[in-house]
Amino acid sequence: MARIPVLSYDRGTLLLHPPPRGKAWVDFATWDDRVEKFRIPASDYRPLVAALSAEGARFEDRAGAFVPLPLALEQALEPYPHQREALAAWCSAGHRGLVVLPTASGKTYLAQLAMQAVARSTLIAVPTLELMHQWYANLRTAFTQTAVGLLGGGSRDDSPILIATYDSAAIHAEALGCRYGLLVFDECHHLPGDFYRKVAEYAVAPYRLGLTATPERSDGRHSDLEALVGPVVYSRTPADLAGTALAPHRTERIKVRLSDDERRRHDAALAVRNAFLRTTNLSLGSAEGWQRFVQVSARSAEGRRAMLAHNQARAIALGTESKLRLLAELLERHWPEQTLIFTHDNATVYRISQDFLIPAITHQTAIKERHAILKAFRGGEYRTLVASQVLNEGVDVPEARVAIILSGTASPREYIQRLGRVLRKSSDPDKFAVLYEIYSEDTGEERASARRHAHTRPHHPKSDAAR
Repeated sequence: MARIPVLSYDRGTLLLHPPPRGKAWVDFATWDDRVEKFRIPASDYRPLVAALSAEGARFEDRAGAFVPLPLALEQALEPYPHQREALAAWCSAGHRGLVVLPTASGKTYLAQLAMQAVARSTLIAVPTLELMHQWYANLRTAFTQTAVGLLGGGSRDDSPILIATYDSAAIHAEALGCRYGLLVFDECHHLPGDFYRKVAEYAVAPYRLGLTATPERSDGRHSDLEALVGPVVYSRTPADLAGTALAPHRTERIKVRLSDDERRRHDAALAVRNAFLRTTNLSLGSAEGWQRFVQVSARSAEGRRAMLAHNQARAIALGTESKLRLLAELLERHWPEQTLIFTHDNATVYRISQDFLIPAITHQTAIKERHAILKAFRGGEYRTLVASQVLNEGVDVPEARVAIILSGTASPREYIQRLGRVLRKSSDPDKFAVLYEIYSEDTGEERASARRHAHTRPHHPKSDAAR
């Protein structure tokens, strides 16, 4: 009597043995001489099972160790319309795909609704330990009848709901791959990296949800997200949700002029850099061009002078005295409203902190000190806080009404993340948020701002004003 084919999980892949009748499985499989069996990528589990079933093939499925998990929310809040629409779109797409929503729009609660919808053991992957603990606290409160565990930061739990950092999930991807029916990827733009993508590729999970404010990556690998998680099934911008899920707001771009001395030094530095770019036939119009400039400039004294000149010109544009004078005006205008100041570099953070006597947070700030500063800001003891990129992602920033961006990158993600820091709705029905973006005229910073806004649609934007 012929043996029934068995589909099993093996260290991030599937084994199908003996080969079933029919041809449905052939396109998925590769022969492995080491074990003399056909091997199939674990992420093909769902389409493979569907193809075998459609063909009427008999087989025994031992691959998926995930279990049914009926979930009851401790407090079933009324979802916002965009949350209901996003959930419906995701369910209609076969419980796979990306939901693109701005910071502070309720992505965690959407994930809870998705977990209820599929009722399967769930793995949530997040980029930072701080986010891992935020998710843990939320899910412990939401699902009090179900065990919730952690993987990362010294924890290695075994539970039907597991929150893991991308690092830890990737390290243990082979062991985790068969245990969870639903994968939730928070800030899923991290997933396509060479190491993190294993979390998706080694998993049989038939249901997958990606959450992000902006899926785009500078290396173009965001196109891989469709294969790893699914297509974009729902997308909204801050402008779409202003006045409903998010506080009403306006954004204002203000350009400042370099002083005569700053302009002379800025242009002289750029002339040195540009001369090197011409002689080496390089262009900085793309991420690849910048990487090439970094590589080539390290090979000669002339190249190192060009890189130094580039950094000098950038430092002048980022830290012009005109910005600091305007910052003083804006702080006085909005006092005593809770205000966040963002810069790109730590040097400017510390200068502002010293000149304006404002508490600062950078990646160098100790965890306990960071928490103490954020607690004081949340309680109103501090009215203003200055930070670099450390608050862009993965930190629970207290509510604020005003954000001032003194410098940043051309990334739309960074802009949306910083805008999201002031968009959280509060108990005050009259809350109106303001974001100022200040950049130096006729510099690379102005061009970066233009590229960033070409990919975003701010709510009620004002025309640029020169200062």
